[in-house]
Amino acid sequence: MMKTIRLAIFLGLSYAGLANAQDYQKIHKDMIVVDGHNDVIYSSVLKGKDIGKKMSSGHTDIPRLQKGGVDVQVFAVFSNDERWRTGAFKHANDQIDSLESVVRRNSSKIEIAKSTRDIERIVNEGKIVALIGVESGNMIEESIENLEALYQRGTRYLTLTWNYNLPWATAAAVEDKKPADLQKGLSEHGKKIIKKMNELGMMVDLSHASKKTFYDVMAISTKPVLASHSNAAALTPHFRNLDDDQLAALKKNGGVVGVNFYSPFLDTAYDSRVKDLYRKQFGQEPEKNKSVSFLYRKLNTENQHLANTPFERVLEHIDYLVQKAGIDHVAIGSDFDGIESPPQQLEDVSKFPVLTQALLQRGYTVEDVSKIMGLNFLRVLKANEN
Repeated sequence: MMKTIRLAIFLGLSYAGLANAQDYQKIHKDMIVVDGHNDVIYSSVLKGKDIGKKMSSGHTDIPRLQKGGVDVQVFAVFSNDERWRTGAFKHANDQIDSLESVVRRNSSKIEIAKSTRDIERIVNEGKIVALIGVESGNMIEESIENLEALYQRGTRYLTLTWNYNLPWATAAAVEDKKPADLQKGLSEHGKKIIKKMNELGMMVDLSHASKKTFYDVMAISTKPVLASHSNAAALTPHFRNLDDDQLAALKKNGGVVGVNFYSPFLDTAYDSRVKDLYRKQFGQEPEKNKSVSFLYRKLNTENQHLANTPFERVLEHIDYLVQKAGIDHVAIGSDFDGIESPPQQLEDVSKFPVLTQALLQRGYTVEDVSKIMGLNFLRVLKANEN
């Protein structure tokens, strides 16, 4: 099957043969697979690891992306805002430099895209598409000029905040804990930034954003938005997940939510499971001042696997998001290499075919699976282009 056929649904064409396909591996190969969020630049590339070769650590490298049939990978340019109170714009550019270096060393296998037209060409050439998403508006340092500069370098979405408030936008980790009448969202300057993003063709990513910021964006954005790596709060109450009202607003806007593979965002029983396994392995109570992430990293490989959320939880979140937001508004945003605990059976980027198989077995049509696995994300990207 030609690569142009793989783009059929994305381009608004039809290809009836897809509907009758039964072999999930062939179906997976023939669809465009997009992962909307991956932190391997920060977790591996900046530390000098060569993702051009298969690694024994981490979740991501080029050989495993190829094995997983990933056609388009969004590489997050990440800022821990507490650490990067100054120099964040340079830090963003340093990470983009690192990605460009990876691409130069592996030019026959991967290429950076800046448009959907680039994506079509690169996919047809049999290479992996690299897209850039900047995770945290801290990296523009409140400057619209810096925003424009990052767009010129290839940034196609900006996650407005990480887990800290900015002068122009607020984070769910901070703001959603406050009484409703005290919560703040976008400042006037923040509204100008959103309008500039719409003008440039840069997607607004609302994962991590406070509810007030979320709805402030919805009120002014003229383009579909993205929640690149979030899940359903109704299933797993967590400030990083979206509630039903937010999902309804996202649907009305025409945007998408990317399912996040982080166990705590998928499974309310995760924390207690980690603590129970820690007690079993070490024969003592966990230290009260230690995070669950710390405890998880202390577990041996077998117990870490047992702690990881069951694969079924991923499917339950997808089902719920489809039910509430609609099949056209659900995507994938794994958060691989930004998480320590992935789901069972989805341990790294090579395992994406397992998800395709499970969705087909669950009764989703090939067209519906194609939307979830990539086409919905690409639709929003295209809708933002100018």
